[in-house]
Amino acid sequence: MTKAIVAACAALAMLTGPASAGVLTSFATGYAPGTIVISQHLRKLFFVVQPGEAIAYPVAVAKRGKEWRGYARVDGKYIEPAWAAPESVKRDHPELNKVIPGGSPHNPMGARAITLDRDQVAIHGTTRRMRASVGTAASYGCIRMYNEDVIDLYDRVSVGAEVVMVP
Repeated sequence: MTKAIVAACAALAMLTGPASAGVLTSFATGYAPGTIVISQHLRKLFFVVQPGEAIAYPVAVAKRGKEWRGYARVDGKYIEPAWAAPESVKRDHPELNKVIPGGSPHNPMGARAITLDRDQVAIHGTTRRMRASVGTAASYGCIRMYNEDVIDLYDRVSVGAEVVMVP
């Protein structure tokens, strides 16, 4: 990803302060409307709504060693999905149940999940216990959002939308 895009994301983060679902902000990049741009460094997700404007949301990103960069596409959208821990999570947390049902207060997917065409990676909500992780590098590759923000994004994004992870 170009340094200009990273710089634009950084400038936007300084101008917008705390993100608020549904609030448009300036976003001067060449991405098409409907694109999701995630800044690993800034721990923000930007949903491009029109040329020069995006909605910025605070997110938790992947922890060291689990990061990814580049392009993906949205391949599914789910309301209160059940969750089965991927093998990488099971190795670190063997005590987890095989499947945690959707709607459970222990389900790390939260209120919505937007799955990507990468191996077991999603943009999803969070549990009440894990809300404090938003704004940190805490996940195994997923992008974690406040439930109110992921609901807002879920209603805006389309299956097939491009997702770009920048440093």
